[in-house]
Amino acid sequence: MKQGLRVAAYAVCVRDGELLLARWVGRDGVRRWTLPGGGLEHGEDPVETMVREVEEETGYAAEPLALLGIDSDIQSWSLRLRTAGSFQSLRVVYEARITGGTLRPETGGSTDLAAWHPLDAVSGLDRVALVDIGLGLWRDRPPTGRPGPR
Repeated sequence: MKQGLRVAAYAVCVRDGELLLARWVGRDGVRRWTLPGGGLEHGEDPVETMVREVEEETGYAAEPLALLGIDSDIQSWSLRLRTAGSFQSLRVVYEARITGGTLRPETGGSTDLAAWHPLDAVSGLDRVALVDIGLGLWRDRPPTGRPGPR
């Protein structure tokens, strides 16, 4: 069985009742809204990753305010060549505030658009599960930093 691990850092940026999201583009062309963020580069601190990814995906400079929590997601698959696999994602989620920059889409990356969305409209967006996880951590502030049940 093949196994893999990815560590990533994301930002929950709420300003004036709106949430900053980036639109992720899947390999199959499907587009879904996600929190700005992404994978750690070798030797990179998660805070540095979150700041870098927010700038890359949205054009904004971000400052971390609080560590909200860590989400662990495991996905399994079976390939047609009878090879099974499992992939684990550890997602470090921060509350962050925008300190500068100008909203713009990412060029040549995994997202194609960045936008602010009213908090009460997020549930109607085509989005990845991480958006709800991040908002839950932001709203509930669980003492263990673990998201509630999915």
